[in-house]
Amino acid sequence: MHLLWGILIVLAGLFLLISARLKSDFIVYRLIFYRSKILWGENTHLFHQIAGAMVIVVGILVALGYI
Repeated sequence: MHLLWGILIVLAGLFLLISARLKSDFIVYRLIFYRSKILWGENTHLFHQIAGAMVIVVGILVALGYI
């Protein structure tokens, strides 16, 4: 079960990282972006790239059973 949740968390992190890197116009990313832009301003894409990488690391740890 940890493997399934870990993979899902990694996929969510990849979505955030790739969407931020490409500055995607996908509706789900746009909703997340505009919500974060209130706090982060012009650094929102960079913040999402870093947060996506951190979520990927946590997902890998969950998949391996460390968390």
